[in-house]
Amino acid sequence: MPEAPGTHNPNILPPGIPAPEDDGGADHLTGMALPDLALPATNGRSVSLAALRGRTVVYIYPRTGVPGQALPEGWDAIPGARGCTPQSCGFRDHFADLQRLGVAHLFGLSTQDTAYQREAASRLHLPFAILSDETLAFARALKLPTFDVAGMTLLKRMALVIDDGVITKVFYPVFPPDKNAADVIAWLQDSK
Repeated sequence: MPEAPGTHNPNILPPGIPAPEDDGGADHLTGMALPDLALPATNGRSVSLAALRGRTVVYIYPRTGVPGQALPEGWDAIPGARGCTPQSCGFRDHFADLQRLGVAHLFGLSTQDTAYQREAASRLHLPFAILSDETLAFARALKLPTFDVAGMTLLKRMALVIDDGVITKVFYPVFPPDKNAADVIAWLQDSK
């Protein structure tokens, strides 16, 4: 059942949201070297994921919602669309665990602009930066899976483990989104 106007709570996953299916859209990513592209970050810096040394985790999501603002029409019916805030909160809550497991860098990434992302990062008390691929340059370079809704091209949800600029592991599709961080942690523990 859709939320009443003005009552959207992005922190809660409604029951019955459809799970995404593996459409093969990320099959080509494992082993790929990242392009040297500078992405603006919510901490005021620009980050080239290709240039980072050590292990990096990037979780990718369509868009964060704002409490009280309506979602795009039909959002909850799009498999894998709902849950960006719970996904971000999961990585926030497991930040120290990820660091203990050797993750040197953690980022979220979406196509929203940095100002929009900065509000969400502040509201959610994220201890890491969110990267903006507003121009879709990163998405195009990696041929990331996307979908279109309400005039926006958005990234499908996934998470990448990157070692010295090369993708080591891809989590795709991601469902439920609030368990993504725990799934990444389980993989990191098993791969030690």
